[in-house]
Amino acid sequence: MTWPRAHSLKWRLVRRLLALQAATLSLLVVLVIGALYLGGHLFNFESEDVTVDVLKSAVTRDPAGRLVLQTTPALAKLRSDVPDLWFIVRDRLGHTLTEGAPPPHFARIDDALDDVGVARLGWNLGDPPRTNALIRWVDGAAGQIQIATGPGEEAPLSWLVQGLLIVFMSFVLPALVVMGLATIIATPIVVRRALAGLGKVAEQAERIDIERHGERLPTDATPSELTPVVAAVNRALQRLDEGHVRHKRFLGDAAHELRTPIAILQTRLDILPDTAQRARLYEDVARLAVMAEQLLDLQRIDHSTKDFARIDVVTIGRRVAADLAPLAIASGYQVAFEAEADQVAAWGDQSALERALANLVQNAIQHGGRHGTITIAVGRERTIEVADEGPGVPVDQRDRIFEPFCRLAPRERGAGLGLHLVQEIVRRHSGQITALDPAASGARLRITLPPPAVDPSCQGIMLT
Repeated sequence: MTWPRAHSLKWRLVRRLLALQAATLSLLVVLVIGALYLGGHLFNFESEDVTVDVLKSAVTRDPAGRLVLQTTPALAKLRSDVPDLWFIVRDRLGHTLTEGAPPPHFARIDDALDDVGVARLGWNLGDPPRTNALIRWVDGAAGQIQIATGPGEEAPLSWLVQGLLIVFMSFVLPALVVMGLATIIATPIVVRRALAGLGKVAEQAERIDIERHGERLPTDATPSELTPVVAAVNRALQRLDEGHVRHKRFLGDAAHELRTPIAILQTRLDILPDTAQRARLYEDVARLAVMAEQLLDLQRIDHSTKDFARIDVVTIGRRVAADLAPLAIASGYQVAFEAEADQVAAWGDQSALERALANLVQNAIQHGGRHGTITIAVGRERTIEVADEGPGVPVDQRDRIFEPFCRLAPRERGAGLGLHLVQEIVRRHSGQITALDPAASGARLRITLPPPAVDPSCQGIMLT
């Protein structure tokens, strides 16, 4: 059976692992941002770039080509917000423009970084605190100039958002993709290997049957997390075995106990006058005797094949027809026996099959409406059919009639064990019993047996 993916352990793990990875990376980003914020670096991140952008527009040239500084609104705001503002502006012609108090270690750089487009200058971890600097060549109102500056205004929020997007697209998203692909590929493999032992458990579970006692599911190959479940199932199987044994023992004991009072009743009926009431009592006692024998048969049936031998199905059908013909005729029926061949060989227990066929005929006698013909037919393909001309079996009840103690009508006579006993005997022979559509009216039940050269206990080994 293929379960929906919603119930699949491996896909549930994949979804949860992907969610865990996404949450872990998101938490890591949040922690990094929180650390930057608490350290005072979050909104000062690359703030020197703000100064560079302001100076690009504020630095121009006079008619002589010298660098001059115009006080733009942005520059005025920058001077107001950054009291310790300093910068050095120079071009490739040697013109220089300075404001504030540049640190001496940056003022001495001069043209040492002419060939460097942009540089961020700082200090090693553990050095005394000193101002960092940004040096960049830019194209502004004065043409191409080099700007060296230190502190600057806080970066705009849009810069922060842009930086976070860059970090997400360049680090978080690729990491998520890689980890997601690894999870999707690796998780099913890991789960399949970890649960490989469940295949052996499932195979063993498929072989469990009510008649095969002592069957248990193996726990040596199951993961430790599932061992308690398998152990609980094994304990349940043990309780079922014990209950089944008690049930069968009770049926056997009850059947044995019933035989004595039934025999006493039959003896006492023999001394009564021959009346219609005595005949009805005889019929009731006979039904009780049949019920007791059926209970004993159910208790005696096992799945061993030590009594199996090569048998003739035609002989079985003819013998049962002869034995039960008087009972059928006394109940108002005619009996017909048909065979497609003189001999039809099969493999099985002759006495058990005779009891099964006798139960089918007795079932036809009881439910056939006490009129018409009961036909026993043996086919060439090891089939035995019993048909009557009674009311028949409804189509929706044809599977239920083989259940133990099943009666189609609440007031129906009998215990409902006869057809169940037939089914158990046929199963023991690896055969089938089915309720078919009748040719005209009534019920039609067919037993199909395996070929004579196959021993059911040998699972297909040819006999010689």
